[in-house]
Amino acid sequence: MKLQDRVAVVTGASRGLGAYFSEALVEKGAYVFGLARSEDALEKVRARLGERFFPVVCDVRREDQVKEAFQKVLDQKGRVDVLINNAGLGRPGPVDKLATEDWMVQVETNLNGVFFCTREAVPVMKKQHQEEGFGGHIINISSVAGLVGNPNLSAYNATKFGVRGFSEAIMKELRFDGIKVTCVYPGSVATSFFEATGRETPPYALHPADVAATVIHVLESPDNYLISEVVMRPLKPKR
Repeated sequence: MKLQDRVAVVTGASRGLGAYFSEALVEKGAYVFGLARSEDALEKVRARLGERFFPVVCDVRREDQVKEAFQKVLDQKGRVDVLINNAGLGRPGPVDKLATEDWMVQVETNLNGVFFCTREAVPVMKKQHQEEGFGGHIINISSVAGLVGNPNLSAYNATKFGVRGFSEAIMKELRFDGIKVTCVYPGSVATSFFEATGRETPPYALHPADVAATVIHVLESPDNYLISEVVMRPLKPKR
């Protein structure tokens, strides 16, 4: 897909990988609607990226807010070419001490949010396929934690394994509608994720700009070329 003047929706766009995805898309000439809960943080991204970035305050855990956000996209641009389901969080802890609130917020953000946003984007992309021959591309950001279970990360693992299964299912479901689905599994990435979980960012972590460059490469692949999964890891992690 040529990204010039395409319309992209990026969730969790106010910081971390989402901000890097947004920047990389804007640099390619796309219009980016960045979804996040913090209006102030989104405005800072807009000030940096310029008029091709459209901040949309939205909590992806809220079905009604997701519907409103996508309606704003359609009202302004009339289409959705790219959806990057990036919003996510982790709250580690032993399973017998994990609070119900910590379990639920991970399920609602990491899994429900992916479903709500995908459900809004798919009808638009199906219509685009009928009219133009190609529908669009959905990128779901999972994690290496969606491939390998880890102690004290049971809730996070469960949601990221869920994103993996969801992605594989809809990839097979939507490919005949001209809609690509790619699931991305990054290893450790140097973002605020580690701070939020009370851990230090490991020195070997991937740079988020490199992850964004890989996602751009996937998006720019030929329309009949489907990369359904991408796993990326640091070369030299801690032994």
